[in-house]
Amino acid sequence: MNLILANHSSYPRIGEAAEFHLLRQTIAQWERGEKSFADVQRAQNEAVRRAITDQVTAGLDIVTDGLIRWYDPLSHIAGKLDGTKINGLLRFFDTNFYVRQPVVIGPLRWTGPILTEEYTFARSVSPRPVKAVITGPYTLAAFTIVQSESYRQRDRLVEAYATALAEEVRKLVTAGASLIQIEEPSILKEDGPWDVFAQGIRVVASAAEPAHVLLCTYFGDVLPLYHKLLELPVAAVGFDFTYSPRLLEVIAAEGSPKPLALGLIDGRNTKLEDETTVCLLLEKVLPAIRADYSYLTFSCGLEYLPRDRALLKLDRLVTIGRRFGHVTRKTETPGN
Repeated sequence: MNLILANHSSYPRIGEAAEFHLLRQTIAQWERGEKSFADVQRAQNEAVRRAITDQVTAGLDIVTDGLIRWYDPLSHIAGKLDGTKINGLLRFFDTNFYVRQPVVIGPLRWTGPILTEEYTFARSVSPRPVKAVITGPYTLAAFTIVQSESYRQRDRLVEAYATALAEEVRKLVTAGASLIQIEEPSILKEDGPWDVFAQGIRVVASAAEPAHVLLCTYFGDVLPLYHKLLELPVAAVGFDFTYSPRLLEVIAAEGSPKPLALGLIDGRNTKLEDETTVCLLLEKVLPAIRADYSYLTFSCGLEYLPRDRALLKLDRLVTIGRRFGHVTRKTETPGN
């Protein structure tokens, strides 16, 4: 089993040192008219460089840009589509993190790249493969206020978001993305129609070919949907084990035909995992995964942690990987 060490998605934007407050300060100055948007972009670029440097220095095989430029997982994407506006703040699941809620006011249309330039920059400054991350159509729909009669039915809204995201994914693939993570936490929190969710994933995943698609869920117990998720047309599936205490037992007993992203390092708790405990879990579950590789990662993005704790989490993940004989790869990894 090839155990690939990967960041999940987001990364803290600020830290204790003064230089880690540059982005927030620059945005505030821009809002007051004291800085230009070009100044904001330069500050964002520097913050992305620092986030990638942290991940590379720790020894990860696959990094992300930390979603540094994202205000939140919803408005950053939905707000750039025609037919939407952005409403007030809404709590994001059971976190202390708030998102700006999308409002659909007309026909949803993709009019141009949203994430491609961000991804291209991250690739240009990273010596390791960069994973692209995108919020899935079902989660976008679940958080959207509908003011257009065309989308009163959930299936129509998911379909419209999936169609728009498919265009975005095609641009990411053209830009060189060969591993794309679709994040769908909302399917674990709603007793919604599975067929609608699955069709949305099919539309987006088909647009990603020949790139590998990693479908990630978090912030909920995935056990009731475990087998259904494995049947979807994606290369790998990722799980947040902090919400699914029995999932490891099920995987060990029933296995998986696909690579899994094992979110065994808690991305929201500052407490560091015991290395021996996590290694014992890996020894139990990895033999049951009938694939050439899987990912060791975090339960969710790391933006919920202070930067100093995020660094320690990175180090702990890599230390655990090395106990399995892992050596950080300088060559291409699956999906990259």
